[in-house]
Amino acid sequence: MQPWTMGARAVALLLACVSPAVLAEVSAAEPRPLCSLPTNNDGPLVQETTLAGVPAILRIPTHISRPPIILWHGFGPPASERAMMDALPLDDVGAVKVYLGLPLFGARTPDGGMKEVGRRQAEDVGLLVFKPVVVGAADELPHVVTALQKNGCVQRGAPVALVGFSAGGAAALDALSQSKVAIDAAVFINASTGLSASIQAYEKATGKTYAWSPASRELAHETDAVDHVAEIAAHRPALLFLQGTDDSVIDSSAANQLVDHLKPFYGEHLQQIQLVRPAGMTHQWAADPAALAEVRKTASDWLAGQHP
Repeated sequence: MQPWTMGARAVALLLACVSPAVLAEVSAAEPRPLCSLPTNNDGPLVQETTLAGVPAILRIPTHISRPPIILWHGFGPPASERAMMDALPLDDVGAVKVYLGLPLFGARTPDGGMKEVGRRQAEDVGLLVFKPVVVGAADELPHVVTALQKNGCVQRGAPVALVGFSAGGAAALDALSQSKVAIDAAVFINASTGLSASIQAYEKATGKTYAWSPASRELAHETDAVDHVAEIAAHRPALLFLQGTDDSVIDSSAANQLVDHLKPFYGEHLQQIQLVRPAGMTHQWAADPAALAEVRKTASDWLAGQHP
């Protein structure tokens, strides 16, 4: 009899001959539940995985007291889910941290690598880079949250929190305006406020003038957060904007304008929205120990204060 045609009785007899120690090793090799707590007190458990096809790193604390925090990196350092985790471990917050890779980055870099991304940028940075990366990330969020629900990481209907740096911040704002996921808090670090802000940064960095088209102008209207303040503020999420005074990439006036347009929707709850301008902080905040420490503390304090 071939091994693959063994009957149930033969399999039972075979297992009966296996020592308990071997069975324990087989059992231990089975995959852990995705958001299971660490089995020791050595610190958070870090797991690399995919959620609805999106590369992700989960950082699971020894005690979970609040729903997950989902974080997006940017185009520049930190420019990967691993680098974002190293910059913002947020271990003071009792939540599972979910670091997502942006489309066109990391494992999803297109054929041709960053050279291909550069070609797309030169051809049409708005439609061929910003749209698939930023809008693509925001569109993925509902599927990621569903995957987290299926894996027991968050209860159905429970809100999540978002953190986004630069382009990742634009994705977080787009996700808020879409209102497809319950979001009760967000932190934006030197964030682009939409396509118009990203194009301004692109033109400043390259010295080139972007050729606007009807399609890209429509994309700007869809993603410029200032055009969607009513949707973003609909459930009064707690929004913290960290915009460095020395950020030479993103024009801080866009964040000022957005916060000014959001405030009327908060009424007596203005404490739920803040704009903080860390002195001396550049766009590369993660490379500056002082700025990194300030961002870590301010973000942790903000996120920890949003749940009982």
